[in-house]
Amino acid sequence: MSSGFSGGGPDFFTGGGRTTNLNSCYSTNLNPQQQFPFRSPLSGILPDPGAQIRRPDLIGKRSLAEFQQQNQQGLGFYQRNVKLRPNFQHASPISSSVSQVEFSPVSSFSPEVSNSLNSRYGLPILHQNRLQPMNVLNRNMQNGTASIFSTNLVGNRGNGNTGMNFSGLNSGPDCEKKMMDHRLQELEKELLGDEDEGEAVSVVTNNEWSETIQNIIVPTQNGISPSPTSSSSSCCSTSASPPPCTKQSLIDAAAAISEGNSAAAVEIITRLQQVSNPIGTSEQRLTAYMVYALKSRVNPTEHPPPASELYGKEHMLATQMLYDVSPCFKLGFMAANLAILEATAEQEAHKIHVVDFDIGEGGQYMHFLHALVAKKSTDKRPASLKITAFTDFITGGEEKLKIIGETLNSLANKIGVCLNFSVKKLNMSDLNREKLGVEPDEALGVNFAFKLHKLPDESVTTENLRDELLRLVKGLSPTVVTIVEQEMNGNTAPLTVRVREACEHYGALFDSLEATVSREDPRRVRIEEALGRRMGNSVACEGRDRVERCEVLGKWRARVSMAGFQSVPMGQSVAESLRVKLNSWTRGKPGFTVNEQSGGICFGWMGRALTVASAWR
Repeated sequence: MSSGFSGGGPDFFTGGGRTTNLNSCYSTNLNPQQQFPFRSPLSGILPDPGAQIRRPDLIGKRSLAEFQQQNQQGLGFYQRNVKLRPNFQHASPISSSVSQVEFSPVSSFSPEVSNSLNSRYGLPILHQNRLQPMNVLNRNMQNGTASIFSTNLVGNRGNGNTGMNFSGLNSGPDCEKKMMDHRLQELEKELLGDEDEGEAVSVVTNNEWSETIQNIIVPTQNGISPSPTSSSSSCCSTSASPPPCTKQSLIDAAAAISEGNSAAAVEIITRLQQVSNPIGTSEQRLTAYMVYALKSRVNPTEHPPPASELYGKEHMLATQMLYDVSPCFKLGFMAANLAILEATAEQEAHKIHVVDFDIGEGGQYMHFLHALVAKKSTDKRPASLKITAFTDFITGGEEKLKIIGETLNSLANKIGVCLNFSVKKLNMSDLNREKLGVEPDEALGVNFAFKLHKLPDESVTTENLRDELLRLVKGLSPTVVTIVEQEMNGNTAPLTVRVREACEHYGALFDSLEATVSREDPRRVRIEEALGRRMGNSVACEGRDRVERCEVLGKWRARVSMAGFQSVPMGQSVAESLRVKLNSWTRGKPGFTVNEQSGGICFGWMGRALTVASAWR
């Protein structure tokens, strides 16, 4: 009799099944008149037919007609007693599949043999069998009969042949449902080797297993469904027509350049150039600038990298535009101003002297003058501010600084602040309080806003101007030192890391510009071109030509601490005031963030920190 399992291999169960009378509440009676020994599980695999034991009284596989004839002649067969489990709260997932199956009544059996096989755990042969692929209830379901499972059991109580056949039994829908629930639990016991007598709820009939069992019994016609982790969920994975993952491709190109494989790098860059667009989306524009940077790295003669352009007039003007329109940069300047005002207020100094090594266009101090007036509103004495700037770090030199000084003086006169703006030529050996004109009653503040990252460190030259300047500033005994920098690991990192950092940092910056500057604004193109020059210098240049050497806050903390400074945590009041200012600028345009981190304040876009302000003494 077929076991009901699909496939041409040997049946998982062989030699009959067992019969259960549903109308008698699953009670079984076994006939002691006829006992058939169990067939050996090795009998089907012995290579020599002569070595097999031949017994005339052994009944092997039987057809349905043979089984019914033996049953009518009064031949009994052994049935393992089944214990009914009452906890069936879930409907069988296959009850609908077998609703038309009818089961035949079974003749009663003697209780004598039933007692000898009363325990359902006395025949543990099912543990030893290997489950074959199943297609249950899809065979022998004709003429109202179902030949479901045929089982060959070998136990340690003697030999016997047990069979199970259901045919022609009249039963109602409830009985059929209970029967199938019961059979599923029996199947679970047999397949999983459950030896527990406890009344645990079946995992087969639980909801989370129902779909799996249903798919085994009634295979879906749609075939195998696509995996939720298939290639369609990732832009970098393979699929029929995968979209290009530009970031990974840029990193791959950088890796090929680092390995000296110019041909592979050129191939990747050529593909990337096809998806880049300097006037497209923010990602396409970023890709266009990164492609040019990698071209400059591969062929600097044909595509000269930006180096001297970073000191040009256009670059300085575009950078100032960035500071004016980007909340991340503008808030960084404000955080530095507030840190200086708080530190000097603790000393109750009425005169403030700020030394700035890169004043830029002077925009930071317009806010400083207004903040100083607000801080001194309760003091009857006029606020006094002295600013010292250096010609060495600004394009245009002394003439440009004079124009900036005139602009600031005009504003100071309007709001009632006494301003003294002085310009000096920096000589590292002359950097002391006397040369700077610091008076005893002045509170000295030193401002490094987007300056330190441009100075070469020990990785570039033994002179190490970065650390030298920090040590000289420490010798001035300032009240406070403020540092504002872009949060990016782009100094000593290898090329592939710098490319990844540039993609993430400037990608977030390009996205943030979408929220603050319209595409029709002519400043936007100039700002992005300035950012493109920074990216190009960071990626394509090395040695002294690489001016853009940004670092993360943790590295700045280590470097500044080694110079002898201690961190001055910015108060929560500073962070709150900056959040209020940010909300007033970006009302209805969420995405910008202000977070306190390691004593500093980070300003970012969509969780990515772009600038960080910190204070030291």
